[in-house]
Amino acid sequence: MSDGIDNMENDIERAGLSEMPEEEIFRQRKDKLERLRGEEGYDPFANDHWDCNVTLSEVRGRYDFLAAEESSTDELRVAGRVMAIRRHGKAAFLNLADENGIVQLYFQQNELGPERYAFFKKWVDTGDIIGVKGNAFRTQRGELSIKAHEFSLLSKSLRPLPEKWHGLKDMEVRYRRRYVDLIANPAVRDVFRKRAVIIKTFRQVLEDHGTLEVTTPILSTIAGGANARPFVTHHNALDIDMYLRIATELHLKRLIVGMFGRVYEIGPNFRNEGMDPRHNPEFTAMEVYWAYGSYRDMMDITEKIFVACADALGGRKITYQGTEIDLTPPFRRATMAELVLEKTGIDFLRITDSEARKYAEDRGVDVSGEDTKYDILPLFFERFVEETLIQPTFVFGHPTVISPLAKRNRENPDITDRFELFINGWEFANAFSELNDPLDQRGRFLDQAKRKDAGDEESHPFDEDFLNALEYGMPPTGGLGIGIDRTVMLLTDSRSIRDVILFPTMKPL
Repeated sequence: MSDGIDNMENDIERAGLSEMPEEEIFRQRKDKLERLRGEEGYDPFANDHWDCNVTLSEVRGRYDFLAAEESSTDELRVAGRVMAIRRHGKAAFLNLADENGIVQLYFQQNELGPERYAFFKKWVDTGDIIGVKGNAFRTQRGELSIKAHEFSLLSKSLRPLPEKWHGLKDMEVRYRRRYVDLIANPAVRDVFRKRAVIIKTFRQVLEDHGTLEVTTPILSTIAGGANARPFVTHHNALDIDMYLRIATELHLKRLIVGMFGRVYEIGPNFRNEGMDPRHNPEFTAMEVYWAYGSYRDMMDITEKIFVACADALGGRKITYQGTEIDLTPPFRRATMAELVLEKTGIDFLRITDSEARKYAEDRGVDVSGEDTKYDILPLFFERFVEETLIQPTFVFGHPTVISPLAKRNRENPDITDRFELFINGWEFANAFSELNDPLDQRGRFLDQAKRKDAGDEESHPFDEDFLNALEYGMPPTGGLGIGIDRTVMLLTDSRSIRDVILFPTMKPL
């Protein structure tokens, strides 16, 4: 391959008009690598270190004062990926990007010397990783740049970078090739930096309230803590089936029994269920439990967490996909029955079971002849209320029948001291005054077992060891779970949960 062909490939990539198949470019670049090793005796993958003394974003910050055609004498040592090359005879401009910034480089034959400039011209392509020594200056046109005195080719890129998403528009491809997505799209990197800020803020708020971070098992012989279908695996040494956890709840409550006062965990959960823009089989959740607390304490800490995260990212009034949302406290608090009454005119706390079934039939809600009004109330909430809760709303007063781990309400044992936080029509948090009566808990596990026997695959399994823990005595406890991924979606205005998970679950090609 001639030097002219090398330059032609670079010009084509720069223009973003290449119709050359990626595999052909890969073949040509692979051949170029072999020639580089053979002709120059240079292996770009042998480099193991480059001593940077400044990042590219720091270059912009430190030398922004330079006027047009003004230079600094400071020697800069930078490194990054070549994003574009524009050649002009015996000089060239390169766009160099690192993790946080991008700066223009100026390569000139008179400065580098004919031999090194010829090496650059022949062997360096877009996508390559280079180290550069030089000094900052501002061009006549006002662009802050680095004039290179020396450079080193640190790694070759054998595949071409997408040019403004030419050839990489398909979202499925972006998720599968997240590494390319991150290279080409700084906004995607920014989402994951914000994700880190959000998780750090969760930790800070909880630790400011005296909460200890712990780690509990991901593999277990029982998948408890939520109503969901688990993933099943097999432990060869023990010759038993085990489950990837669907929630951390039951292990964390065992720690409350064991006299830890306040504990939390942030980590992955796994649910063998459907995939859509808000659900991924592997997701990240935070759960926290406070001894001597209640669901109302959990409301307060939930509000503090969301407000702190919004503040950390710049403001409490946000826009999600065109919808304005105000995270300024206090958030609205209302019972499930009150909200259903507002939307349907039906007061489920005052009607009979038969009347509830008749209302359901009239409104096209599918129920059985044995369903009580407390079975039907959450169905009406899902159908007529949930998607209307755009501004932050704490919904409490959930029926006991759908809350097997929550404490019954003193005034009405058919509902529980539980809440869910809804924003933009989505559930973000779920919390209880935790059920700590081992006899009541046993009865509810038995009821869930009957439902499972009747075909409900998501019913909660019977956990004898957890009951044994409760029998030692658990103090009054408030517990809370928050979905990290959805929270990141909301606060970064991301359309899909796949946009906030670095490597989302994908069906193999």
